[in-house]
Formats: sequence, C-alpha cells, structure tokens
Amino acid sequence: MEALDTLLPIIILLFVGILSIGVTRPLRMSPIIGYLIAGMIIGTHGFAWIEEDHTTHFLAELGVVFLLFDIGLHFSLAHLWDARKDILGFGSLQIIFCTAAFALLALLIGLEIDIAIIIGVTLALSSTAVVAQILSDQNQQHCPITVSATAVLIFQDICAIFLLILVHSMDDPNSSPLGSVIGFAALKALTAFIVAILIGRYLITPLLKIIAKLKDNEIFTAVALLIVLATSTATGVLELSLTLGAFLAGMIISETPYRHLIQTEINPFRGLLLGFFFINVGMSLDAQIILTQWGKIIYIAILLMLIKIALIYAVARLLRTPANSAFSMSILLAQGSEFAFVIFAMPALQVALGGEKASILISAVAGSMVLTPLAVALGKKISEYQANKHWKEEQKHQSIEESKDASAIIIGMGAIGQRVADGLNSYGISYRGIEVDHDCFIEACTKGYLVGFGDATDLRLMEMIKFAQAKTIIITFSDYKIAKELAPIVKQRYPNLSLLVSVKNNVEREQFLALGMHPILEQSFPRGLDTAVRVLSQYGIDKEQQKKWMQRQQAYQFEGIVE
Repeated sequence: MEALDTLLPIIILLFVGILSIGVTRPLRMSPIIGYLIAGMIIGTHGFAWIEEDHTTHFLAELGVVFLLFDIGLHFSLAHLWDARKDILGFGSLQIIFCTAAFALLALLIGLEIDIAIIIGVTLALSSTAVVAQILSDQNQQHCPITVSATAVLIFQDICAIFLLILVHSMDDPNSSPLGSVIGFAALKALTAFIVAILIGRYLITPLLKIIAKLKDNEIFTAVALLIVLATSTATGVLELSLTLGAFLAGMIISETPYRHLIQTEINPFRGLLLGFFFINVGMSLDAQIILTQWGKIIYIAILLMLIKIALIYAVARLLRTPANSAFSMSILLAQGSEFAFVIFAMPALQVALGGEKASILISAVAGSMVLTPLAVALGKKISEYQANKHWKEEQKHQSIEESKDASAIIIGMGAIGQRVADGLNSYGISYRGIEVDHDCFIEACTKGYLVGFGDATDLRLMEMIKFAQAKTIIITFSDYKIAKELAPIVKQRYPNLSLLVSVKNNVEREQFLALGMHPILEQSFPRGLDTAVRVLSQYGIDKEQQKKWMQRQQAYQFEGIVE
C-alpha cells in the first residue's frame, strides 16, 4: 500500500498535466496557466484529490532543477560574449530599477528592509518559460528584440540562483548577516562556475566523445541525467542549491559538441517535471482567497506589469534602444517569474508576509502570466501601427532619417537582410536597412531592426542616408535590373564602397560580376549565412570568429526546428 500511496499522486499529476495541455493548446494559451488552474482544482483548497507531501514537493523541485539545466544549456561562454552588452548593461540596470521600485512599495506597506529587497528582486524577474513560449509561437527567436530579451533573462536567471541561495539561508536561524551570506554565496558560486568549466573541458567532453562512438542515444540520456543529478547533489552538499548545480550541469554540456543531442533527449523530462512544478504551485493557491480577493489580485497583477513596462522601457531608451523595440521588449518582459512561486512559498517569506498576502502575491504573478500573451498581442498591434505610421510618413517624403554613423547599408530587409543585420549587431557594427516593400518594412520594424522606407536607387535618398559614410552596401536580393541601375551610380559617386549582392546560382553570379559587383552565392543553411559571413570579413572579423558565429546561428536555427 505504501507504493500505491506514492504512485497515486504521480498518476493524478500525469493525468491532469495531459488534460491541461489538451485544453490550453487549442485555445493558444500557455500550458503554465492550465497547470496552475489544474493544481487549484485537485489541491487541498479545491477537490482535495491529492495532498501536498514529500513526493509532490520533490517532483516540483525536480521541475525547477531541469528548468535551470535547460537554461544552462543555452549559457555557453560564446553566447555570454555575444550578449555581453545586454547582459551587463540592460540586464543589470533593469534589475536595479525594478528592484528599487518594488522594494520601495514593500517598505511603504511596513515590511522590513531585507524582506522588501527580496520581494523587489523577485518581482523584478520575468518568466523565462512564458517568454520562450511566446517567442517560439511567433517564430521570432533571433531578431534584435529577442536577443536583448534573452540576454536580460539570462542575467535574471543568474540573479534568481543567488536569490534562492539567500532565501534558503534565511530559513536557518544561525545564518550570518545578509552581506556575509551574499558574499560567501557569490564566492562559492564563482568557484563552482570555474570548476564546472574545467570539468566540462577536461572530463565531460572526452567522456561524451567516447560515448558518441557507441552510437546509442539512450546512453546520452542516462549520462545527461547523471550529470544533472550529480552536479545538483554536489552543490547541495556545498550548501548552495540544487538549482545552481543544475545550471552548472547545463553550462558544462553547452560547451561540448553534443549539446543539441542531449537537449533533445532531455526535453521530455524537463517539460514533464516543470509541469509537475506548476501544478504543485497551483495546489498551494487558495481558491477561497482568489474568489474573495480577485479584485486586489487583478489590480496587483496589472500594477506589476505597468511598473515593469515603464521601467524596462526607460532603461532601454536610456541605452539608446529604438522606441519601437524598447516598447516591445518592455511588454515581453512585464510578467512575474516562475521563481516567485518558489520564493514566496518558502517559510521565511510565508512568515514575513503572512499566508494570505503570500497567496495574493503568488496569484498576482500567475495573473501577470495569463495577461502576458494578450499584452504582447496588443503591443504588437501598437508597434505595427507605429511602424505603419512611420512608413506612411517616409513614403510621403521619400526619405529616411540620417544615419551618419551607419557603416553598412543593407538594401532589402527580408530573411537575408535580417541575418546580415544579426551578424553586424553581434560585433557592434552599425548598419542601416532600406526596404521598399510595405509588409517587409513593417515586419523588420516590429522585430527591432534599424530600417527605413525608401527606394535605394533614388538619388535623393542616397544623399540623405549619407552613403559616403558607409563602407559596404549589401543588396540582399538578386534583382539584376535594380543592380544595373544602382552599380554605376555608386561606382561613380562613391568609388571606395564595396558593393555586395546575394545571388541564387552561378548564372546570376556571372551577371553581377560583369557589373563590377561582388556576388555571394547562398549555399549554407539558414539563408543569408554566406552573405553575413562575407560582410563580417569586410569589417576585419577573423575567420575563426566568423566560423563560431556561423555555427551558433546554425545551432539556434536547429533549436527552433527541434522545438
């Protein structure tokens, strides 16, 4: 009977998890919402089909462990380097601004300063799971807005790890002062980070090479599980946290050539266990409190999102992000984080806040997650309206804003043009896109690319965008008629400019060579990669860096296909 008592909760969790996905997917809602509602229904505050016990809590904690493992898989040192400005600049400022605002509100309602800071940091975090799902649904994984948002989420996840360590220490009555706890935790975490890199390079990579020769994917799955659980246990023994260990395990594997295979093998475990986690959170929500305090919960959820939208927008504009991109990012990151469910459920916070307040806050965070897809859809409509308005103004004047500092001019901002812009962005090279097609212009604007409307062969436009300041012009479509008009004008007026053009075959290649242009034959996957790499070489990016960037782009594209 003891085995039955253990198995029954798992069976119920599996059943309601499957049912949640079956209901939310057709409605295009995040499964997280379904999990939370399902947890409320089956928990002690609902129909009491299942009780919170060691089994449910253990499965929930494993869900967080595998979430952090997945985050670690995307946290390679190369990725960190690519996103360094957004991580260290945008990420840190966003956390500081939002933490200060929410901590001040917590102080105003009478909470102690250490609890206020913890609440501030917790509410400053955004949901990696929700944002990733939205970006995946919109097939918008690698545009400038996504790159910046992902960098902010990486920084937030690192902050969350330290926050979990800090809150765990508060449960210990013999713990040291706040500053000492944070400092000692940071030292241990840094040591663990360095050790993880060394283990990954000198132990895990050679081990996976040996296993790869066996050509058995099941062994990879078993080894990945072993690495996750062993590393989590090791950091637990060091009194850090299981989640930090899981993050480091993912980071170890991210530095190996087998990351994508292991990610594919481990994804079912991560999704299943993360579902258990959200169901467990739902079980902790008091339906009675939600029914009696629903007005307050909705008010707090909306207030949370409005404060974050305002502050994230302000930070983005402070860092000179275009207004449209700043607005889109602020809405995308406006919700609360899944870490809030963990932190507000911890004994130290439950005591400080009181059970009812903690439940209201958790419910408000869940509410912000429910509202996020709607807010993003509304924000996209607003962004499209603003971009369309901008398009009409530029169409009317047949000119775009001056771009004196643009080092590259990209003519055509479709898939190839966007890929080239991604490459230039990765190395901090300034560019300006030109697009004459309305739909393409609107799409590029809403994704955060720097693009203006205009016909590149218009002489007035060429003067306005200061071609003379640019080093390279890239035509991303093989329209011989346009190239024939553009090439002589550029050669005559700006003889030092490199004129590149993306072509589909050798016949086109010969045609454009005859015009004195530099044709690039697109052969690699995804589209635009060959052109982007050639452009990077124009700006002195060495072949090794080009190769690594190319591999990362292919890896990101592969992830999008797998997901």
